[in-house]
Amino acid sequence: MRTSIATVSLSGTLTEKLTAAARAGFDGVEIFENDLIGSPLTPEEIRDRAADLGLTIDLYQPMRDIEAVPEAEFARNLRRAAHKFRLMRRLGADTVLVCSSVSPHAVDDDALAAGQLRRLAALAQESGVRVAYEALAWGRHVSTYDHAWRIVEAADHPALGVCLDSFHILARGSDPTGIEAIPGDRIFFLQLADAPLMALDVLQWSRHYRCFPGQGDLDVAGLVRAAVRAGYDGPLSLEVFNDVFRQAEAGRTAVDAQRSLALLQESAGLTAPPAPVVPTGFAFAEIATADTARITPLLSALGFSRTARHSGKPVDLWEQGEARILLNTDTSGHKPDLSLTAVGLETPAPEAASARAESLLAPVLPRRRAPEDAPLDAVAAPDGTEFFFCATGRRGHADWTGDFAPAPRAPTPQAPAGIGVTRIDHVALTQPWHQFDEAVLFHRSVLGLHPHASVDLADPYGLLRSRAASNAEGTVRIALGVGASPTDDPARPQHIALATDDLVAAVRGARAAGARLLPVPANYYDDLAACHTFAPGELETYRELGILYDRDEKGEFRHCYTLTTGRLFFELVERTGGYDGYGARNAPVRLAAQRA
Repeated sequence: MRTSIATVSLSGTLTEKLTAAARAGFDGVEIFENDLIGSPLTPEEIRDRAADLGLTIDLYQPMRDIEAVPEAEFARNLRRAAHKFRLMRRLGADTVLVCSSVSPHAVDDDALAAGQLRRLAALAQESGVRVAYEALAWGRHVSTYDHAWRIVEAADHPALGVCLDSFHILARGSDPTGIEAIPGDRIFFLQLADAPLMALDVLQWSRHYRCFPGQGDLDVAGLVRAAVRAGYDGPLSLEVFNDVFRQAEAGRTAVDAQRSLALLQESAGLTAPPAPVVPTGFAFAEIATADTARITPLLSALGFSRTARHSGKPVDLWEQGEARILLNTDTSGHKPDLSLTAVGLETPAPEAASARAESLLAPVLPRRRAPEDAPLDAVAAPDGTEFFFCATGRRGHADWTGDFAPAPRAPTPQAPAGIGVTRIDHVALTQPWHQFDEAVLFHRSVLGLHPHASVDLADPYGLLRSRAASNAEGTVRIALGVGASPTDDPARPQHIALATDDLVAAVRGARAAGARLLPVPANYYDDLAACHTFAPGELETYRELGILYDRDEKGEFRHCYTLTTGRLFFELVERTGGYDGYGARNAPVRLAAQRA
């Protein structure tokens, strides 16, 4: 289906918004009235600019407080509407959005509303314009789509139909299946937005917290399916009011918006892009640093051994169990400070994963590769982290480990043979403030991971937001974090969590080898004793070693942290039972200790 986006969803001038929408591949736009009024361009120049960019102007919006008012007030409304209709002819738009009234002068009289909307539609028809009537979720007397349709049906004018807005419908908890009873040719427009579930006044919720489909918790795909079954064949148009999007770079936001519609159409069964290829595990985590002396003592203390070096690049492979760390000293494409720059994902079908990414506007990154190197595709996440699609040791697929030549693995007192690390449990990536929702959608749509509920974490200097995404088995977990405001430090630490089956033994081994672990305040263990019952000596062991503890109805979680080096620290974790979280209740203790 054709795609469209409201100019209110993007930042910048109207010209910048049109350019961003066109470059992202949209077919059309909704022109928000404020954008037109604030533009130095004439309506004709805006029309020509859109046409030059290959964009249609699908909707002009909004007209407010029109219907169910005293006759004198309605006469003034018709004069206002006549001006708008003349302007729309100059603009080249043929559909106008009329919102259900919130005016204190409006009365609860459906017959009056229908009669006045019929007169409005007759005036619109004279100018070649259609009127799409939308029920605002906070409308004074009309606040549901079925009520709006009853009024439109009673008005019975060919230039009058309904506009269905997913936020207004789903935020009120209305059942969208009733849309199928509306004739498709009377659904003049479909506006789409998602939102996180929030206990908030619906007007404030709508004005500040909408997001693109797939980034929130509403069943937008189900609503689209109902509209299509009713016979709707117009554009799928995004109308998203979001404080962050209005401050972000318009081009990136428009690409994110187009990606959301691609995922939405797939979810609604309207398109069949390359299927998601869900990763099954971590192949490696890559750390970039100009000075390996800053990190190699820590890796050794954590039980890793340097096992190989890339045949043509300054990259070393460190291993323990199935956990692999790459140290890359070529920092030309990255910040020079020590940081996590790439993640290898074990992928059932790397070629299909690449095709999926490109279909969702995440093109494969160009790479410098020698002829003998294994072909290894990577895409960039919104924060710049590169994700490689790997098939380690699998027959019939290129194996990236073949690019590495073996290195001696003789243990030394400073480099133990291992402390029991089995694999990478999860990675935590700090996101730029403007790109958190974009990152969630990327990990869901491009990588095929399932996003979990968002949680707030208390830092001494403000709340942090975190949202994890994982595969069903929990063998791939990625925690996305964002600071409290746009001014929050963009270089907040990232971390790599390493799994072990015996955390106490692992911590003792790491400490004996010289690892410096994050100290935990004694107050934490006093509180822990009040919350849980432990076996004799268990809590004392945790206190001695700086181990944090959590449990839920499924199992237990034990974890501890190293001190931060550059932008990076490590976490050692032990999961028992079916524990599926990340120890969120302990995050404020960790954040405070790291600040200290």
